[in-house]
Amino acid sequence: MVMMEQIVLLDDAGRAIGSAEKAASHHRDTPLHLAFSCHVFDAADRVLLTRRAAVKRTWPGVWTNSFCGHPGPGEGLSAAVYRRARSELGVEVSDLRLVLPGFRYRAVMDDGTVEHECCPVVTARLDDQAQGLAPDPAEVADVRWCAWGDALSIVAGETSPWFALQRGLLAEFGAPSAWPPGDPRELPEAIGW
Repeated sequence: MVMMEQIVLLDDAGRAIGSAEKAASHHRDTPLHLAFSCHVFDAADRVLLTRRAAVKRTWPGVWTNSFCGHPGPGEGLSAAVYRRARSELGVEVSDLRLVLPGFRYRAVMDDGTVEHECCPVVTARLDDQAQGLAPDPAEVADVRWCAWGDALSIVAGETSPWFALQRGLLAEFGAPSAWPPGDPRELPEAIGW
């Protein structure tokens, strides 16, 4: 029996109010729910960008951060990040850092499909590229390692809306090595670190 992935539904204050099947939850009236974004850096401080697979329900084929995901009911943020790195990219990441604990956005696709998430942003390290990325083709169409400055210059229309917003916020902090740690107390109430 295959378990359907569950997302955590939130009220406007970031408290959990239930769960729903992820596959059926993204539409014209997508409820506010819990997610995360992760930016992965290598030993040379390059960031990994991924192009979303053409079969993705939201923003197919655009460039975005290294990977995203949805913590399941009762799952902590760090556990969700490690799980998703394995399932989406086939790697074990390390050195998780919380950088934008209160990030939240709502975006609407041309067809009316909505993304509506409380989406804390974290960074991680992948210092040994020799272990090899093995992206899930249902999630990732392409990958690119680049300097953070180059990631900032990608045309906004070629990136996911959440990545465009995150780039703007993180650019205010300067180089990734200077990004201040986020305060876990600013995470949505529904999730712990």
